[in-house]
Amino acid sequence: MADEAKAKGNSAFQSGDYAAAVKHFTDAINLSPTNHVLYSNRSAAYASLQQFHEALEDAKKTVEIKPDWAKGYSRLGSAQIGLKQYEASIASYKKGLEIDPNNDALKSGLSDAEEKSRAASSSYQQPNPFADVFAGPEMWAKLTADPGTRALLQQPDFKSMMQDLQRNPSSLNLYLKDPRVMQALGVLLNVKIKTPDASGAFDAANEMEMEMESPPRPPAAEVEKKKREVVPEPEPEPEPMEVTDDLKEKKERKEKALKEKEAGNAAYKKKDFDTAIDHYTKALELDDEDISYLTNRAAVYLEMGKYDECIKDCDKAVERGRELRADYKMISRALTRKGSALVKMAKCSKDYLPAIEAFQKALTEHRNPDTLKRLNDAEKAKKDLEQKEYFDPKLADEEREKGNECFKQMKYPEAIKHYTEALRRNPGDPRVYSNRAACYTKLAALPEGLKDAEKCIELDPTFTKGYTRKGAIQFFMKEYDKALETYQEGLKQDPQNQELLDGVRSCIGQINKASRGDLTPDELKERQERGFQDPEVQSILSDPVMQQVLRDLQENPKASHGHMKNPMVMQKIQKLISAGIVQMK
Repeated sequence: MADEAKAKGNSAFQSGDYAAAVKHFTDAINLSPTNHVLYSNRSAAYASLQQFHEALEDAKKTVEIKPDWAKGYSRLGSAQIGLKQYEASIASYKKGLEIDPNNDALKSGLSDAEEKSRAASSSYQQPNPFADVFAGPEMWAKLTADPGTRALLQQPDFKSMMQDLQRNPSSLNLYLKDPRVMQALGVLLNVKIKTPDASGAFDAANEMEMEMESPPRPPAAEVEKKKREVVPEPEPEPEPMEVTDDLKEKKERKEKALKEKEAGNAAYKKKDFDTAIDHYTKALELDDEDISYLTNRAAVYLEMGKYDECIKDCDKAVERGRELRADYKMISRALTRKGSALVKMAKCSKDYLPAIEAFQKALTEHRNPDTLKRLNDAEKAKKDLEQKEYFDPKLADEEREKGNECFKQMKYPEAIKHYTEALRRNPGDPRVYSNRAACYTKLAALPEGLKDAEKCIELDPTFTKGYTRKGAIQFFMKEYDKALETYQEGLKQDPQNQELLDGVRSCIGQINKASRGDLTPDELKERQERGFQDPEVQSILSDPVMQQVLRDLQENPKASHGHMKNPMVMQKIQKLISAGIVQMK
Protein backbone atom coordinates (compact mmCIF):
# COMPACT_ATOMS: atom_id res chain seq x y z
CA MET A 1 0.00 0.00 0.00
CA ALA A 2 2.80 2.43 0.89
CA ASP A 3 4.63 1.62 -2.36
CA GLU A 4 1.44 2.30 -4.33
CA ALA A 5 0.97 5.72 -2.69
CA LYS A 6 4.66 6.47 -3.23
CA ALA A 7 4.37 5.58 -6.93
CA LYS A 8 1.39 7.94 -7.27
CA GLY A 9 3.39 10.69 -5.56
CA ASN A 10 6.34 10.18 -7.92
CA SER A 11 4.00 10.30 -10.91
CA ALA A 12 2.35 13.52 -9.69
CA PHE A 13 5.76 15.09 -9.00
CA GLN A 14 6.99 14.31 -12.50
CA SER A 15 3.86 15.80 -14.03
CA GLY A 16 4.38 19.01 -12.04
CA ASP A 17 1.40 18.52 -9.70
CA TYR A 18 3.41 19.09 -6.53
CA ALA A 19 0.38 19.56 -4.25
CA ALA A 20 -0.94 16.13 -5.27
CA ALA A 21 2.56 14.70 -4.80
CA VAL A 22 2.62 16.01 -1.22
CA LYS A 23 -0.76 14.37 -0.57
CA HIS A 24 0.31 10.97 -1.92
CA PHE A 25 3.65 11.03 -0.09
CA THR A 26 1.78 11.93 3.12
CA ASP A 27 -0.50 8.90 2.60
CA ALA A 28 2.56 6.72 2.10
CA ILE A 29 4.22 8.11 5.26
CA ASN A 30 1.09 7.33 7.28
CA LEU A 31 1.40 3.71 6.12
CA SER A 32 5.18 3.51 6.53
CA PRO A 33 6.31 6.23 8.99
CA THR A 34 9.93 4.99 9.19
CA ASN A 35 10.66 5.08 5.45
CA HIS A 36 13.27 7.80 4.97
CA VAL A 37 12.78 7.91 1.18
CA LEU A 38 9.17 9.06 1.61
CA TYR A 39 10.18 12.05 3.74
CA SER A 40 12.91 12.88 1.21
CA ASN A 41 10.43 12.82 -1.68
CA ARG A 42 7.90 14.96 0.19
CA SER A 43 10.64 17.44 1.05
CA ALA A 44 11.37 17.82 -2.67
CA ALA A 45 7.66 18.35 -3.38
CA TYR A 46 7.39 21.02 -0.67
CA ALA A 47 10.49 22.76 -2.03
CA SER A 48 8.93 22.82 -5.50
CA LEU A 49 5.91 24.56 -3.93
CA GLN A 50 8.28 27.12 -2.33
CA GLN A 51 7.16 25.83 1.09
CA PHE A 52 10.70 25.69 2.40
CA HIS A 53 9.83 25.47 6.10
CA GLU A 54 7.89 22.24 5.49
CA ALA A 55 10.64 21.01 3.17
CA LEU A 56 13.20 21.64 5.92
CA GLU A 57 11.18 19.67 8.50
CA ASP A 58 10.91 16.66 6.17
CA ALA A 59 14.61 16.87 5.31
CA LYS A 60 15.49 16.88 9.02
CA LYS A 61 13.26 13.82 9.51
CA THR A 62 15.01 12.08 6.61
CA VAL A 63 18.43 12.64 8.16
CA GLU A 64 17.11 11.60 11.58
CA ILE A 65 15.83 8.25 10.26
CA LYS A 66 18.80 7.56 7.94
CA PRO A 67 21.81 9.64 9.05
CA ASP A 68 24.16 7.73 6.72
CA TRP A 69 22.14 8.51 3.56
CA ALA A 70 23.88 11.27 1.59
CA LYS A 71 20.77 12.28 -0.33
CA GLY A 72 19.07 13.37 2.90
CA TYR A 73 21.69 16.08 3.38
CA SER A 74 21.14 17.21 -0.20
CA ARG A 75 17.44 17.73 0.63
CA LEU A 76 18.40 19.53 3.85
CA GLY A 77 20.81 21.87 2.10
CA SER A 78 18.29 22.65 -0.66
CA ALA A 79 15.58 23.62 1.85
CA GLN A 80 18.03 25.79 3.79
CA ILE A 81 19.03 27.62 0.61
CA GLY A 82 15.32 28.31 0.00
CA LEU A 83 15.13 29.86 3.48
CA LYS A 84 18.36 31.84 2.81
CA GLN A 85 20.12 29.93 5.60
CA TYR A 86 23.27 29.75 3.54
CA GLU A 87 25.76 28.91 6.29
CA ALA A 88 23.57 26.06 7.56
CA SER A 89 23.15 24.87 3.97
CA ILE A 90 26.92 24.79 3.47
CA ALA A 91 27.30 22.71 6.63
CA SER A 92 24.62 20.26 5.46
CA TYR A 93 26.23 19.73 2.06
CA LYS A 94 29.63 19.22 3.68
CA LYS A 95 28.13 16.64 6.04
CA GLY A 96 26.68 14.77 3.07
CA LEU A 97 30.02 14.82 1.27
CA GLU A 98 31.66 13.22 4.31
CA ILE A 99 29.37 10.24 3.68
CA ASP A 100 29.63 10.25 -0.13
CA PRO A 101 32.65 12.32 -1.27
CA ASN A 102 31.93 11.64 -4.96
CA ASN A 103 28.29 12.72 -4.93
CA ASP A 104 27.93 15.25 -7.75
CA ALA A 105 24.59 16.59 -6.50
CA LEU A 106 26.11 17.45 -3.12
CA LYS A 107 29.15 19.08 -4.75
CA SER A 108 26.95 21.21 -6.99
CA GLY A 109 24.68 22.15 -4.07
CA LEU A 110 27.66 23.17 -1.93
CA SER A 111 29.01 25.37 -4.72
CA ASP A 112 25.60 27.00 -5.13
CA ALA A 113 25.25 27.65 -1.38
CA GLU A 114 28.74 29.17 -1.12
CA GLU A 115 28.11 31.43 -4.10
CA LYS A 116 24.80 32.68 -2.69
CA SER A 117 26.38 33.20 0.72
CA ARG A 118 29.09 35.42 -0.80
CA ALA A 119 26.50 37.34 -2.82
CA ALA A 120 24.35 37.92 0.28
CA SER A 121 27.27 39.24 2.33
CA SER A 122 28.40 41.69 -0.39
CA SER A 123 25.01 43.07 -1.44
CA TYR A 124 24.45 45.79 1.18
CA GLN A 125 21.94 48.45 0.19
CA GLN A 126 22.09 51.92 1.74
CA PRO A 127 18.88 52.95 3.51
CA ASN A 128 16.69 55.57 1.85
CA PRO A 129 17.40 58.99 3.51
CA PHE A 130 13.75 60.08 3.18
CA ALA A 131 12.24 57.01 4.84
CA ASP A 132 11.87 58.80 8.20
CA VAL A 133 10.64 62.07 6.58
CA PHE A 134 7.51 60.47 5.16
CA ALA A 135 6.98 57.92 7.94
CA GLY A 136 4.11 57.84 10.41
CA PRO A 137 1.32 60.28 11.28
CA GLU A 138 3.86 63.06 11.94
CA MET A 139 3.99 63.74 8.19
CA TRP A 140 0.25 64.55 8.02
CA ALA A 141 0.45 66.64 11.21
CA LYS A 142 3.23 68.85 9.79
CA LEU A 143 1.45 69.26 6.45
CA THR A 144 -1.81 70.18 8.19
CA ALA A 145 -0.09 72.67 10.52
CA ASP A 146 1.45 74.62 7.62
CA PRO A 147 -1.09 77.02 5.94
CA GLY A 148 0.38 76.46 2.46
CA THR A 149 0.32 72.66 2.47
CA ARG A 150 -2.99 72.51 4.41
CA ALA A 151 -4.74 73.79 1.32
CA LEU A 152 -2.89 71.36 -0.89
CA LEU A 153 -4.25 68.44 1.14
CA GLN A 154 -7.69 69.25 -0.25
CA GLN A 155 -6.45 68.25 -3.69
CA PRO A 156 -6.99 64.45 -4.22
CA ASP A 157 -4.05 63.98 -6.61
CA PHE A 158 -1.64 65.67 -4.17
CA LYS A 159 -2.93 63.58 -1.28
CA SER A 160 -2.52 60.42 -3.39
CA MET A 161 1.10 61.34 -4.20
CA MET A 162 1.90 61.84 -0.53
CA GLN A 163 0.32 58.51 0.37
CA ASP A 164 2.46 56.80 -2.28
CA LEU A 165 5.59 58.50 -0.92
CA GLN A 166 4.71 57.31 2.57
CA ARG A 167 4.44 53.76 1.29
CA ASN A 168 7.51 53.92 -0.92
CA PRO A 169 9.90 56.84 -0.15
CA SER A 170 12.25 55.73 -2.92
CA SER A 171 9.66 56.85 -5.49
CA LEU A 172 10.42 60.53 -4.67
CA ASN A 173 12.25 60.96 -7.99
CA LEU A 174 8.97 60.46 -9.81
CA TYR A 175 7.34 63.50 -8.15
CA LEU A 176 10.23 66.02 -7.85
CA LYS A 177 9.00 68.01 -10.87
CA ASP A 178 5.73 68.75 -9.08
CA PRO A 179 6.19 72.09 -7.14
CA ARG A 180 3.59 70.98 -4.59
CA VAL A 181 5.76 68.02 -3.62
CA MET A 182 8.79 70.32 -3.35
CA GLN A 183 6.78 72.66 -1.12
CA ALA A 184 5.68 69.75 1.08
CA LEU A 185 9.25 68.45 1.24
CA GLY A 186 10.42 71.86 2.47
CA VAL A 187 7.80 71.80 5.24
CA LEU A 188 8.75 68.28 6.29
CA LEU A 189 12.49 69.12 6.28
CA ASN A 190 11.84 72.48 8.01
CA VAL A 191 13.55 74.40 5.17
CA LYS A 192 12.38 76.93 2.60
CA ILE A 193 12.61 75.74 -0.96
CA LYS A 194 12.23 78.29 -3.75
CA THR A 195 9.65 76.92 -6.16
CA PRO A 196 9.07 77.99 -9.84
CA ASP A 197 7.21 81.21 -10.54
CA ALA A 198 4.01 81.55 -12.49
CA SER A 199 5.82 80.92 -15.76
CA GLY A 200 7.07 77.66 -14.38
CA ALA A 201 10.79 78.72 -14.37
CA PHE A 202 13.27 79.10 -11.56
CA ASP A 203 15.41 82.23 -11.16
CA ALA A 204 18.39 82.93 -13.37
CA ALA A 205 20.69 80.85 -11.23
CA ASN A 206 18.32 77.92 -11.55
CA GLU A 207 19.04 77.01 -7.94
CA MET A 208 17.06 76.32 -4.82
CA GLU A 209 17.52 78.73 -1.94
CA MET A 210 17.38 77.19 1.49
CA GLU A 211 17.18 79.33 4.58
CA MET A 212 16.55 78.09 8.07
CA GLU A 213 13.48 79.63 9.63
CA SER A 214 14.79 79.29 13.12
CA PRO A 215 18.26 80.30 14.29
CA PRO A 216 20.98 79.29 14.68
CA ARG A 217 22.08 78.81 11.05
CA PRO A 218 23.37 75.29 10.53
CA PRO A 219 26.89 74.68 9.29
CA ALA A 220 27.48 74.78 5.58
CA ALA A 221 28.26 71.04 5.52
CA GLU A 222 24.83 70.23 6.97
CA VAL A 223 23.08 72.51 4.46
CA GLU A 224 24.96 70.82 1.64
CA LYS A 225 23.96 67.45 3.02
CA LYS A 226 20.29 68.45 3.05
CA LYS A 227 20.62 69.72 -0.50
CA ARG A 228 21.76 66.27 -1.51
CA GLU A 229 18.85 64.76 0.42
CA VAL A 230 16.31 67.13 -1.09
CA VAL A 231 17.33 66.57 -4.65
CA PRO A 232 18.81 63.08 -4.92
CA GLU A 233 20.39 62.29 -8.21
CA PRO A 234 18.16 60.15 -10.36
CA GLU A 235 19.32 56.56 -10.66
CA PRO A 236 20.60 55.63 -14.11
CA GLU A 237 18.23 53.43 -16.05
CA PRO A 238 19.59 49.96 -16.74
CA GLU A 239 20.78 49.43 -20.24
CA PRO A 240 19.04 46.70 -22.20
CA MET A 241 20.94 43.43 -22.09
CA GLU A 242 22.43 42.43 -25.38
CA VAL A 243 22.57 38.79 -26.36
CA THR A 244 26.19 37.91 -26.95
CA ASP A 245 27.37 36.03 -30.00
CA ASP A 246 28.25 33.02 -27.83
CA LEU A 247 24.72 32.81 -26.44
CA LYS A 248 23.26 33.16 -29.93
CA GLU A 249 25.48 30.40 -31.22
CA LYS A 250 24.64 28.15 -28.27
CA LYS A 251 20.93 28.65 -28.84
CA GLU A 252 21.26 27.89 -32.53
CA ARG A 253 23.25 24.72 -31.79
CA LYS A 254 20.56 23.52 -29.37
CA GLU A 255 17.87 24.11 -31.97
CA LYS A 256 19.86 22.18 -34.57
CA ALA A 257 20.43 19.37 -32.07
CA LEU A 258 16.69 19.06 -31.43
CA LYS A 259 16.07 18.81 -35.17
CA GLU A 260 18.66 16.05 -35.41
CA LYS A 261 16.94 14.25 -32.53
CA GLU A 262 13.57 14.46 -34.27
CA ALA A 263 15.14 13.08 -37.44
CA GLY A 264 16.71 10.27 -35.40
CA ASN A 265 13.34 9.43 -33.80
CA ALA A 266 11.71 9.25 -37.24
CA ALA A 267 14.46 6.94 -38.54
CA TYR A 268 14.16 4.73 -35.44
CA LYS A 269 10.43 4.26 -36.02
CA LYS A 270 11.21 3.19 -39.59
CA LYS A 271 13.78 0.67 -38.26
CA ASP A 272 16.51 2.62 -40.11
CA PHE A 273 18.91 2.22 -37.21
CA ASP A 274 22.14 3.35 -38.89
CA THR A 275 20.53 6.64 -39.92
CA ALA A 276 19.07 7.10 -36.44
CA ILE A 277 22.52 6.66 -34.87
CA ASP A 278 24.00 9.23 -37.25
CA HIS A 279 21.36 11.80 -36.27
CA TYR A 280 21.71 11.17 -32.51
CA THR A 281 25.51 11.39 -32.82
CA LYS A 282 25.24 14.76 -34.60
CA ALA A 283 22.83 15.97 -31.91
CA LEU A 284 25.40 15.04 -29.25
CA GLU A 285 28.12 16.91 -31.09
CA LEU A 286 25.94 20.00 -31.23
CA ASP A 287 24.67 19.84 -27.61
CA ASP A 288 26.24 17.68 -24.90
CA GLU A 289 23.94 19.03 -22.17
CA ASP A 290 20.94 16.83 -23.08
CA ILE A 291 21.41 13.19 -22.09
CA SER A 292 18.31 12.11 -24.01
CA TYR A 293 20.50 11.95 -27.13
CA LEU A 294 22.66 9.34 -25.39
CA THR A 295 19.72 7.29 -24.08
CA ASN A 296 18.06 7.36 -27.49
CA ARG A 297 21.21 6.17 -29.20
CA ALA A 298 21.54 3.47 -26.56
CA ALA A 299 18.01 2.30 -27.43
CA VAL A 300 19.06 1.96 -31.09
CA TYR A 301 22.16 -0.02 -30.14
CA LEU A 302 19.95 -2.27 -28.01
CA GLU A 303 17.67 -2.98 -30.97
CA MET A 304 20.69 -3.69 -33.19
CA GLY A 305 22.13 -6.14 -30.66
CA LYS A 306 25.21 -3.96 -30.05
CA TYR A 307 24.96 -4.38 -26.31
CA ASP A 308 28.45 -3.15 -25.39
CA GLU A 309 27.87 0.14 -27.20
CA CYS A 310 24.46 0.43 -25.53
CA ILE A 311 25.98 -0.03 -22.07
CA LYS A 312 28.71 2.53 -22.78
CA ASP A 313 26.13 5.14 -23.80
CA CYS A 314 24.02 4.39 -20.72
CA ASP A 315 27.00 4.75 -18.37
CA LYS A 316 27.95 8.00 -20.08
CA ALA A 317 24.36 9.27 -19.77
CA VAL A 318 24.28 8.52 -16.04
CA GLU A 319 27.64 10.19 -15.44
CA ARG A 320 26.79 13.25 -17.53
CA GLY A 321 23.28 13.43 -16.06
CA ARG A 322 24.65 13.63 -12.54
CA GLU A 323 27.05 16.40 -13.59
CA LEU A 324 24.15 18.37 -15.08
CA ARG A 325 21.81 17.50 -12.19
CA ALA A 326 19.41 16.05 -14.76
CA ASP A 327 15.96 14.74 -13.97
CA TYR A 328 16.05 11.50 -11.93
CA LYS A 329 13.63 10.02 -14.45
CA MET A 330 16.18 10.39 -17.25
CA ILE A 331 18.92 8.76 -15.18
CA SER A 332 16.54 5.94 -14.27
CA ARG A 333 15.81 5.41 -17.97
CA ALA A 334 19.52 5.07 -18.75
CA LEU A 335 20.02 2.53 -15.95
CA THR A 336 16.97 0.55 -17.05
CA ARG A 337 18.28 0.45 -20.62
CA LYS A 338 21.65 -0.74 -19.34
CA GLY A 339 19.96 -3.52 -17.36
CA SER A 340 18.04 -4.61 -20.46
CA ALA A 341 21.29 -4.86 -22.44
CA LEU A 342 22.91 -6.91 -19.66
CA VAL A 343 19.93 -9.28 -19.63
CA LYS A 344 20.33 -9.81 -23.37
CA MET A 345 24.01 -10.65 -22.83
CA ALA A 346 23.38 -13.08 -19.93
CA LYS A 347 24.50 -16.66 -20.60
CA CYS A 348 24.51 -18.06 -17.07
CA SER A 349 22.77 -17.26 -13.80
CA LYS A 350 25.66 -15.12 -12.53
CA ASP A 351 25.42 -12.88 -15.60
CA TYR A 352 22.05 -11.66 -14.33
CA LEU A 353 23.57 -10.11 -11.19
CA PRO A 354 24.82 -6.84 -12.83
CA ALA A 355 21.49 -6.53 -14.69
CA ILE A 356 19.55 -6.91 -11.44
CA GLU A 357 21.83 -4.33 -9.81
CA ALA A 358 21.20 -1.86 -12.66
CA PHE A 359 17.42 -2.28 -12.36
CA GLN A 360 17.59 -1.79 -8.59
CA LYS A 361 19.60 1.43 -9.01
CA ALA A 362 17.08 2.63 -11.60
CA LEU A 363 14.25 2.08 -9.13
CA THR A 364 16.02 4.15 -6.47
CA GLU A 365 16.10 7.04 -8.96
CA HIS A 366 12.52 6.63 -10.18
CA ARG A 367 10.07 3.84 -9.33
CA ASN A 368 8.76 2.96 -12.75
CA PRO A 369 6.36 -0.04 -13.20
CA ASP A 370 8.19 -1.12 -16.35
CA THR A 371 11.55 -1.18 -14.56
CA LEU A 372 10.02 -3.11 -11.66
CA LYS A 373 8.66 -5.72 -14.07
CA ARG A 374 12.04 -6.04 -15.77
CA LEU A 375 13.68 -6.54 -12.35
CA ASN A 376 11.19 -9.29 -11.42
CA ASP A 377 11.68 -10.99 -14.79
CA ALA A 378 15.47 -10.88 -14.40
CA GLU A 379 15.31 -12.36 -10.90
CA LYS A 380 13.00 -15.13 -12.10
CA ALA A 381 15.22 -15.88 -15.10
CA LYS A 382 18.24 -16.05 -12.79
CA LYS A 383 16.46 -18.48 -10.47
CA ASP A 384 15.27 -20.68 -13.36
CA LEU A 385 18.73 -20.73 -14.88
CA GLU A 386 20.29 -21.63 -11.53
CA GLN A 387 17.89 -24.54 -11.32
CA LYS A 388 18.76 -25.67 -14.84
CA GLU A 389 22.48 -25.37 -14.10
CA TYR A 390 21.98 -27.48 -10.98
CA PHE A 391 19.89 -30.08 -12.82
CA ASP A 392 21.57 -33.51 -12.87
CA PRO A 393 19.34 -36.66 -12.96
CA LYS A 394 22.29 -38.95 -12.21
CA LEU A 395 23.22 -37.13 -9.01
CA ALA A 396 19.51 -36.93 -8.16
CA ASP A 397 19.22 -40.74 -8.32
CA GLU A 398 22.26 -41.09 -6.08
CA GLU A 399 20.70 -38.78 -3.49
CA ARG A 400 17.39 -40.68 -3.73
CA GLU A 401 19.16 -43.95 -3.02
CA LYS A 402 20.89 -42.40 -0.02
CA GLY A 403 17.50 -41.25 1.21
CA ASN A 404 16.08 -44.76 0.79
CA GLU A 405 18.89 -46.20 2.90
CA CYS A 406 18.24 -43.66 5.67
CA PHE A 407 14.51 -44.46 5.52
CA LYS A 408 15.20 -48.16 6.01
CA GLN A 409 17.32 -47.28 9.02
CA MET A 410 14.46 -45.07 10.31
CA LYS A 411 16.65 -41.97 10.05
CA TYR A 412 13.79 -39.92 8.68
CA PRO A 413 15.25 -36.38 9.07
CA GLU A 414 18.42 -37.48 7.21
CA ALA A 415 16.31 -39.15 4.56
CA ILE A 416 14.37 -35.90 4.03
CA LYS A 417 17.65 -34.01 3.46
CA HIS A 418 18.72 -36.45 0.74
CA TYR A 419 15.30 -36.42 -0.91
CA THR A 420 15.27 -32.61 -0.89
CA GLU A 421 18.69 -32.51 -2.54
CA ALA A 422 17.47 -35.03 -5.10
CA LEU A 423 14.54 -32.74 -5.92
CA ARG A 424 16.89 -29.81 -6.39
CA ARG A 425 18.84 -31.87 -8.88
CA ASN A 426 15.70 -33.21 -10.60
CA PRO A 427 12.46 -31.48 -9.52
CA GLY A 428 10.34 -33.56 -11.92
CA ASP A 429 10.75 -36.98 -10.29
CA PRO A 430 7.41 -38.04 -8.65
CA ARG A 431 9.08 -40.94 -6.80
CA VAL A 432 11.12 -38.56 -4.67
CA TYR A 433 8.02 -36.60 -3.65
CA SER A 434 6.32 -39.88 -2.74
CA ASN A 435 9.29 -41.00 -0.63
CA ARG A 436 9.60 -37.69 1.13
CA ALA A 437 5.84 -37.73 1.85
CA ALA A 438 6.37 -41.10 3.57
CA CYS A 439 9.13 -39.56 5.74
CA TYR A 440 6.91 -36.65 6.72
CA THR A 441 4.14 -39.12 7.64
CA LYS A 442 6.51 -41.02 9.91
CA LEU A 443 7.47 -37.76 11.61
CA ALA A 444 3.76 -36.79 11.94
CA ALA A 445 4.37 -33.73 9.74
CA LEU A 446 1.09 -34.45 7.98
CA PRO A 447 0.50 -31.09 6.17
CA GLU A 448 3.99 -31.27 4.59
CA GLY A 449 3.44 -34.91 3.65
CA LEU A 450 0.06 -34.12 2.08
CA LYS A 451 1.63 -31.36 -0.01
CA ASP A 452 4.33 -33.74 -1.33
CA ALA A 453 1.76 -36.45 -2.10
CA GLU A 454 -0.37 -33.98 -4.08
CA LYS A 455 2.74 -32.82 -6.01
CA CYS A 456 3.54 -36.45 -6.77
CA ILE A 457 0.05 -36.99 -8.27
CA GLU A 458 0.31 -33.70 -10.18
CA LEU A 459 3.60 -34.79 -11.82
CA ASP A 460 2.35 -38.28 -12.69
CA PRO A 461 -1.39 -38.98 -12.30
CA THR A 462 -0.79 -42.65 -13.18
CA PHE A 463 1.64 -43.22 -10.32
CA THR A 464 -0.56 -45.08 -7.78
CA LYS A 465 1.93 -44.68 -4.96
CA GLY A 466 1.00 -40.99 -4.82
CA TYR A 467 -2.65 -41.90 -4.12
CA THR A 468 -1.76 -44.38 -1.37
CA ARG A 469 0.48 -41.74 0.28
CA LYS A 470 -2.20 -39.06 0.10
CA GLY A 471 -5.01 -41.39 1.23
CA ALA A 472 -2.98 -42.63 4.19
CA ILE A 473 -2.20 -39.10 5.35
CA GLN A 474 -5.87 -38.08 5.07
CA PHE A 475 -6.84 -41.20 7.01
CA PHE A 476 -4.40 -40.29 9.78
CA MET A 477 -5.89 -36.80 9.78
CA LYS A 478 -9.29 -38.55 10.30
CA GLU A 479 -10.65 -37.07 7.09
CA TYR A 480 -12.14 -40.44 6.12
CA ASP A 481 -14.45 -39.22 3.39
CA LYS A 482 -11.57 -37.37 1.64
CA ALA A 483 -9.30 -40.38 2.05
CA LEU A 484 -11.99 -42.59 0.49
CA GLU A 485 -12.21 -40.26 -2.53
CA THR A 486 -8.40 -40.38 -2.92
CA TYR A 487 -8.28 -44.19 -2.80
CA GLN A 488 -11.11 -44.40 -5.32
CA GLU A 489 -9.24 -42.04 -7.68
CA GLY A 490 -6.19 -44.30 -7.40
CA LEU A 491 -8.26 -47.40 -8.22
CA LYS A 492 -9.20 -45.79 -11.53
CA GLN A 493 -5.51 -46.03 -12.45
CA ASP A 494 -4.98 -49.54 -10.98
CA PRO A 495 -8.25 -51.33 -10.05
CA GLN A 496 -6.42 -54.34 -8.57
CA ASN A 497 -4.01 -52.41 -6.33
CA GLN A 498 -4.30 -54.14 -2.97
CA GLU A 499 -3.00 -51.19 -0.94
CA LEU A 500 -5.68 -48.93 -2.42
CA LEU A 501 -8.41 -51.55 -1.85
CA ASP A 502 -7.37 -51.92 1.79
CA GLY A 503 -7.51 -48.17 2.15
CA VAL A 504 -11.07 -48.08 0.80
CA ARG A 505 -12.18 -50.77 3.28
CA SER A 506 -10.60 -48.93 6.21
CA CYS A 507 -12.30 -45.66 5.27
CA ILE A 508 -15.72 -47.34 4.84
CA GLY A 509 -15.31 -49.05 8.21
CA GLN A 510 -14.67 -45.74 9.92
CA ILE A 511 -17.54 -44.02 8.11
CA ASN A 512 -19.96 -46.85 8.97
CA LYS A 513 -18.80 -46.75 12.55
CA ALA A 514 -20.06 -43.18 12.70
CA SER A 515 -23.30 -44.18 10.93
CA ARG A 516 -23.98 -46.91 13.49
CA GLY A 517 -23.27 -44.59 16.38
CA ASP A 518 -20.38 -46.75 17.60
CA LEU A 519 -18.13 -43.77 18.29
CA THR A 520 -17.14 -42.97 21.87
CA PRO A 521 -18.25 -39.55 23.15
CA ASP A 522 -14.68 -38.23 22.79
CA GLU A 523 -14.35 -39.58 19.24
CA LEU A 524 -17.73 -38.12 18.30
CA LYS A 525 -16.85 -34.72 19.76
CA GLU A 526 -13.50 -34.65 17.96
CA ARG A 527 -15.07 -35.66 14.65
CA GLN A 528 -17.84 -33.06 14.98
CA GLU A 529 -15.33 -30.27 15.74
CA ARG A 530 -13.35 -31.23 12.67
CA GLY A 531 -16.52 -31.47 10.61
CA PHE A 532 -17.74 -28.02 11.56
CA GLN A 533 -14.42 -26.59 10.31
CA ASP A 534 -14.90 -28.23 6.90
CA PRO A 535 -16.14 -25.59 4.35
CA GLU A 536 -18.19 -28.26 2.55
CA VAL A 537 -20.01 -29.21 5.77
CA GLN A 538 -20.61 -25.52 6.53
CA SER A 539 -22.12 -25.07 3.05
CA ILE A 540 -24.45 -28.07 3.51
CA LEU A 541 -25.68 -26.89 6.91
CA SER A 542 -26.36 -23.36 5.61
CA ASP A 543 -28.41 -24.68 2.64
CA PRO A 544 -32.16 -24.02 3.34
CA VAL A 545 -33.15 -27.18 1.39
CA MET A 546 -30.82 -29.37 3.46
CA GLN A 547 -32.05 -27.71 6.66
CA GLN A 548 -35.60 -28.78 5.73
CA VAL A 549 -34.39 -32.30 4.90
CA LEU A 550 -32.70 -32.61 8.30
CA ARG A 551 -35.87 -31.40 10.05
CA ASP A 552 -37.93 -34.00 8.14
CA LEU A 553 -35.48 -36.73 9.14
CA GLN A 554 -36.11 -35.85 12.78
CA GLU A 555 -39.80 -34.98 12.80
CA ASN A 556 -41.42 -36.57 9.71
CA PRO A 557 -39.84 -39.95 8.84
CA LYS A 558 -42.38 -40.58 6.06
CA ALA A 559 -41.40 -37.42 4.20
CA SER A 560 -37.73 -38.28 4.63
CA HIS A 561 -38.10 -41.36 2.37
CA GLY A 562 -38.64 -39.08 -0.59
CA HIS A 563 -35.50 -37.14 0.20
CA MET A 564 -33.40 -40.29 0.43
CA LYS A 565 -34.22 -41.14 -3.19
CA ASN A 566 -32.40 -38.00 -4.35
CA PRO A 567 -28.70 -38.94 -5.04
CA MET A 568 -27.47 -35.39 -4.33
CA VAL A 569 -29.29 -35.22 -1.02
CA MET A 570 -28.09 -38.69 -0.09
CA GLN A 571 -24.50 -37.72 -0.87
CA LYS A 572 -24.72 -34.65 1.38
CA ILE A 573 -26.32 -36.65 4.21
CA GLN A 574 -23.50 -39.18 3.88
CA LYS A 575 -21.02 -36.30 4.22
CA LEU A 576 -22.72 -35.16 7.43
CA ILE A 577 -22.73 -38.74 8.75
CA SER A 578 -19.00 -39.06 8.07
CA ALA A 579 -18.41 -35.80 9.90
CA GLY A 580 -20.36 -37.06 12.92
CA ILE A 581 -22.95 -34.32 12.53
CA VAL A 582 -25.78 -36.76 11.71
CA GLN A 583 -26.25 -40.23 13.17
CA MET A 584 -28.61 -42.83 11.72
CA LYS A 585 -30.22 -45.24 14.23
